[in-house]
Amino acid sequence: MTLNPPSSLYAERRARLAAQLGPGGIAIVPTAPERQRNRDSDFPYRHDSYFYYLTGFTEPHAWLVLTAEGQSTLFCQPKDLEREIWDGYRLGPDAAVAALGMDTALPVGELDARLPRLLENRERVWFPFATHDGLAARVEGWLAKVRERVRYGALCPQQQGDLCLLLDEMRLVKDAHEIGLMRDAGAISARAHIRAMQRSARMLAAGEDLREFHLEAELLHEFRQCGAEAPAYGSIVAAGANACVLHYRADRAPVKSGDLVLIDAACELHGYASDITRTFPANGKFTGPQRALYDVVLASQEAAIAATCPGARFTDPHDAAVAVLAQGLLDLKILNRIQYASAEDVVATRAYFPFYMHRTGHWIGMDVHDCGSYVEPAEQSQTSERRDPLSGELIVDRPSRILRAGMALTIEPGLYIRPAPSVPEAFHHLGIRIEDDAVVTQDGCELLTRGVPVQAGAIEALMQEAASR
Repeated sequence: MTLNPPSSLYAERRARLAAQLGPGGIAIVPTAPERQRNRDSDFPYRHDSYFYYLTGFTEPHAWLVLTAEGQSTLFCQPKDLEREIWDGYRLGPDAAVAALGMDTALPVGELDARLPRLLENRERVWFPFATHDGLAARVEGWLAKVRERVRYGALCPQQQGDLCLLLDEMRLVKDAHEIGLMRDAGAISARAHIRAMQRSARMLAAGEDLREFHLEAELLHEFRQCGAEAPAYGSIVAAGANACVLHYRADRAPVKSGDLVLIDAACELHGYASDITRTFPANGKFTGPQRALYDVVLASQEAAIAATCPGARFTDPHDAAVAVLAQGLLDLKILNRIQYASAEDVVATRAYFPFYMHRTGHWIGMDVHDCGSYVEPAEQSQTSERRDPLSGELIVDRPSRILRAGMALTIEPGLYIRPAPSVPEAFHHLGIRIEDDAVVTQDGCELLTRGVPVQAGAIEALMQEAASR
């Protein structure tokens, strides 16, 4: 498993950011607040991703201030022996300088008094826009304090910048440490999916009452057993028709022998997410229609994987997947060949949309839907217009992001077949998605989550072996 990095890694990131702040620039980065669940119970704490990327610090009530000259100041909770008895140990300002590689560390209670002086005589203040409730107003309050001192020669920053624009570009390309953590997270999540598949086969073979939450329990067990902090997102465990609900949550619904089960679940490890979806027959054996539809989705994923390489556009995997799905919908007579003469017609009219209504991937990293623009920065001014064939809406397109080595994205095509008069009944209520995490390499991409089978035959073999125990 990937070891915790030295503080020098975060110091190097801060130095890279400082170099982009411009003359007289200063950046303010808060971590996430604690959030109350109910009465005197809080939600499990999770740090802010931007803050953690620059500090490696996971305690709440902390702020980073960074100047263009590279000076870093951390505001954090002071040592408090009484509170530590209740809430856990704190690093404290005295230890933070050496432990985190900061130039200065101060008690967070001094933040409001210190910030105006740190902002004095600066030209531009950077902070994350629209990510922290009340942050913009708080910055304005600090600037107002600076303005009170202009009669004494103090200069107030005249410009504000969105720090997300700088950090998003930095975070978009993963370094070796980040890729190692994502690889570990993917391996843990893959083992969790295997456990769920095996339990489904065993319980149904034994004639036991199987519910969606039984399978979710296997996922959560493996995440924590292997050292992951938490699920990366709310686990989707959807049996039968529930698989046609994209953001369905694991619930109490029964899992029956003839059902397909769609599980979209993964863990977060040391601040980095994984994201896996597998669809499998609850009893370990695909029916004919289930297998036919599954093979179409798998073929579309393989086409998308082949399109994921340096120099390709972010949209290329999606386009490759859609082309395969469109042909599959025609071949299985889910779409009418009389109405649509070819897969190209299906794509051009977006006739596939009732059965495939989401994109084929998204960035992944510290956040499941990770930061980073999907438009190529150097080509933002290049626009084209098209009319959506379904809604009639006029859409303005910009050139999609060019993939580079170190970028990480999901590849997750699917088909969701709800009952309709024109759809063969054998496919009704079948929902299938197959998702893996990929890191772009120098000559293609590395799949980080293939520790769990994806071929239909391999899934059946795994589950039938478990059922026979």
